[in-house]
Amino acid sequence: MKTRTLELAGADVVFDVQGPLPTAEGRPPLFMIGQPMDASGFRTLASYFPDRTVITYDPRGLGRSTRKDGRVDNVPEVQADDVHAVIGALAVGPVEMFASSGGAVTALALVAAHPTDVTVLVAHEPPLVPVLPDAEAAERAVGQFRDAYAAEGLGAGMAAFIAMTSWPGEFTDEYFARPTPDPTLFGMPTADDGSRDNPLLSDRSSAVTSYRPKFEALAAVPTRIVIAVGEESIGTFTGRTSVATAELLGQQATVFPSHHAGFAGGEFGYAGQPEAFARKLRAVLTEDVRGPRP
Repeated sequence: MKTRTLELAGADVVFDVQGPLPTAEGRPPLFMIGQPMDASGFRTLASYFPDRTVITYDPRGLGRSTRKDGRVDNVPEVQADDVHAVIGALAVGPVEMFASSGGAVTALALVAAHPTDVTVLVAHEPPLVPVLPDAEAAERAVGQFRDAYAAEGLGAGMAAFIAMTSWPGEFTDEYFARPTPDPTLFGMPTADDGSRDNPLLSDRSSAVTSYRPKFEALAAVPTRIVIAVGEESIGTFTGRTSVATAELLGQQATVFPSHHAGFAGGEFGYAGQPEAFARKLRAVLTEDVRGPRP
C-alpha cells in the first residue's frame, strides 16, 4: 500500500494505491469511492481483489483529506473534479470504478463531466431524492433527520436517519405521523455532545441528496454504467433511488448481496456479505452479469 497526497487549489486529497502501477494484470486500476465514507470503509472489499491494483481515496474534508477553500459543503461536481485529478495523477489511463452511496453520486457527476476517465462504473445505491416519484415527501423526510440532529445531536439524528432509510415504500402520511424515534432503540446515545458537523446528518451533504444526474449526457458516454442495489435494500429509500436511477438510464438495477453497506466487514459494526459482494462485483466488472431484477 502506497499513500499519496495530491495538492489541489481547494484541498489536499489523500489517496491509496494497493498494487503496482502500471497494473500487473493489464487491466485498469479499480477505483473505489464513497461519501461521506472515506477510504477506510473499503478495506474489507479491497482485500478480496488481491490480483487487482485498487485505488481508494478520502473525499475533501473527510478522513485524511483537508480543505483549503474555507467551505464545508460536499458538492458532487467538486468531488468529481477531485476524483478526475486523482485519475490524472495516476497517469495510467481510465479506471474501472465501484462507487457507493454519496460516492455513487460523485461518480455519476464524474462520468458526465469526464467521460473518458472510467471504462465501467458500478454505482451502488446513489441516494438521489429528485429521481423518486415522491421526491417532495422524500426531501421532507431527509429534512426531518437533519432537523433532529440540529436540535438534539447525534443520537437523535441517527435514530431519525435509520427510521427514514429503513422505511418501506413511499413516504406517506403514515410515515410522518409516526412519533420521533427513541435513540436507545437503535443503541444510540441520548447525550448531546454539542457538535453539529456530521457530514451524514447535517446539511453539509444536502447537495448530494438533491443532485439530479445529467441523464442525457450519461446516455451518450462510452462508459458502461451499472446501477447496483442491495437485495436487502429493495423497497427502502436507497433501493428505490437505485431502481429509479437505473430506469432513467434505460436499464434495470443490478441486484447485489446484502444491504447498503453490504461490501463492508466490521468497519461500521453492521457487517454485510463482503465475500459474496466481491464475487458479484468481480462478475459485473468482467462480464456484465446482472442477475435477478428487483
